[in-house]
Amino acid sequence: MERATPILPADDLSVAKSFYVDRLGFSIRFEISEDGRNGLLGLQRGTIYLTLDSPMSGHGREACVSLEVEDADTYYDEWRQQVAVQRPPKDEDWGARTFDLIDPFGNTIFVMGPRAAVQGYNNE
Repeated sequence: MERATPILPADDLSVAKSFYVDRLGFSIRFEISEDGRNGLLGLQRGTIYLTLDSPMSGHGREACVSLEVEDADTYYDEWRQQVAVQRPPKDEDWGARTFDLIDPFGNTIFVMGPRAAVQGYNNE
């Protein structure tokens, strides 16, 4: 199996763990840190893999990762209880159902799944 794992910049791994593990339900695959703040944090939720890198000296900020999921509404229902979501799920003209949120470091988490047959949210 081949896989690409996005690496997102972070300022503090303890803040990253609070957001991704405690609020979004990811589990820790690995953590490389001497002080709990700087280093690398590998995360997983099902088949979704992310790595957070603190600090990202010389790397761009405000990265974006797209999470392809089976049901965007299910993730929205869970995550909106835990973190601020930018907007509710929306059917896109190009055929996906999407929503997005911003992590504590300014990175966009763009969630997309197939359109649902029955919609319970505003389809702008």
